Amino acid sequence: MWAACAFGALAVLELLSLAPSRSHHLIERTLVRVELVLLVLFPYLLFRFTRAFRKVRRRAPEALAVLTGGLVAWTIVLPAVPRTGEHWGTEWLAYVIALVAHWVLLSAVAATSLWRAGVDQPSVARRRVRLMAGAAGALAIALILAAIGTGAALSLGAQSAATLSVATFLIGFAPPRVFRMLWHSAEQERVQQAITRLLTFAKSQEEIAGRVLEPAAAIVGARAIAIRNADGRIVAAHDLPGEHWDALEAGEPPPRLWPDAEVLEIEAPGGSMVVWTSPYAPFFGDEELALLHTVSGLTGLALDRVRLFQAEHDIRVALERANDVKLNFIALAAHELRTPMTTIHGFVTTLHHLGERLDEDQREQVSKALLQQSERMVRLVEQLLDLSRLDAEAIEIAPEPLALRPHLEEIVAAAAPIPEAVELDVPPEAVAIVDRHAVERIVSNLVTNAFRYGMPPVQVRATQTDRHLRLSVEDRGGGVPAEFVPDLFERFTRSDRSRQSASGTGLGLAIARSYARAHGGDLLYEDADPHGARFQLVLPVKK
Repeated sequence: MWAACAFGALAVLELLSLAPSRSHHLIERTLVRVELVLLVLFPYLLFRFTRAFRKVRRRAPEALAVLTGGLVAWTIVLPAVPRTGEHWGTEWLAYVIALVAHWVLLSAVAATSLWRAGVDQPSVARRRVRLMAGAAGALAIALILAAIGTGAALSLGAQSAATLSVATFLIGFAPPRVFRMLWHSAEQERVQQAITRLLTFAKSQEEIAGRVLEPAAAIVGARAIAIRNADGRIVAAHDLPGEHWDALEAGEPPPRLWPDAEVLEIEAPGGSMVVWTSPYAPFFGDEELALLHTVSGLTGLALDRVRLFQAEHDIRVALERANDVKLNFIALAAHELRTPMTTIHGFVTTLHHLGERLDEDQREQVSKALLQQSERMVRLVEQLLDLSRLDAEAIEIAPEPLALRPHLEEIVAAAAPIPEAVELDVPPEAVAIVDRHAVERIVSNLVTNAFRYGMPPVQVRATQTDRHLRLSVEDRGGGVPAEFVPDLFERFTRSDRSRQSASGTGLGLAIARSYARAHGGDLLYEDADPHGARFQLVLPVKK
């Protein structure tokens, strides 16, 4: 708007100068006053144009506005304007000096502001604002030469300076294509550099974003820049204080890092780019912004490519792990089943061939061993069937209102070898909407393990919020060795300490966690205080 007003004033001034001259005609005298007013207003309008890009103290614009208004008023009340060749009176001389001083002052301020603005700009924007700074200075020189006198040399110098100023202003505002091509070499090189880096393979989004950060910032002379992925997470940033990361990732508007910062948000498939640059960039660096949009789009595609690669890699690793688990499961299941089967087969063979030779005590020992091994085999088969149903998501979770304390008392009485050694810390009135069977399978397993691998007393606690049921089983044993915790819930895995202290299959905790997750919750482990193991079941409470 200010640029249109400034150069529109010059255009009107040029049109008025074409009006025919009529001596002492009222219209002519009015037109002369209008021309002078336009001359007074042009440098002020140019000053406002240069100041429209950045915040400044209000005193300076207000003071210059008052100065300009006073000079406009003086122009209107001038008694007479001498014609060419006429003698200059004292009042007219003083007015010309004030006009030239006003023009030089405002042009110098505008030129300095534009020149300083080009410091952090990319090549095209820097040349454009500095060309305009030079044009403002040339126009001031033209006015000075025109005011000094009417000699041929001065007139030629004023006309040359004015012509140069007009041409320079035109190139600064709308550079011809040949100028843009010459000036764009640095930006084109940065874009090619950015594209080359984007096409190079990267293992992470942080790596790919870090490669393009510097070239992208240099394209528009950005002082700060952040690159986000499709999830809104910042994967790379330059000169962005850490306290602003969370706000940006939460979708809040980007902060203004300095008073006259121009904040640009460039959205692209697969990500977005937030750029903090100078206020001149959107006006004088339009082509650079177009290049930045191109780089942002390519960056989004590269981020999405890395995301797909990571997803494919994770799936491949998961499949490989699942295959290993399947093979290990088959081998370990066969091994675990072979032990009771071999024992049972041996005892049955003994009874078949030597049964008549065994006395009553020997028969009773063989029968007891057969019962123990068959029970062990039944438990193992049941656990394997549970795992297969859980893996196939064939177990139905049916939440229902459940009085927790009575149900937990039943579980403890059935699962604990010494029920009196279990401390039950559950409010009598506690009722949760959960699956009865899932809670029973999980808690009974945890209570059994607490006695088998830990030491009494065993504490069972339950707390309920509006959204979750938290149930913990804690013992006072030695706890789980730190190096074994990552494998604690894996199938058929047992620590060396547990193998030495008690028998088992290594399936109980895997089944318990599978039940918890089938219920939409989880089973977690932590060391108890001061010692022991604490398993915490977290289940969502259905409403």
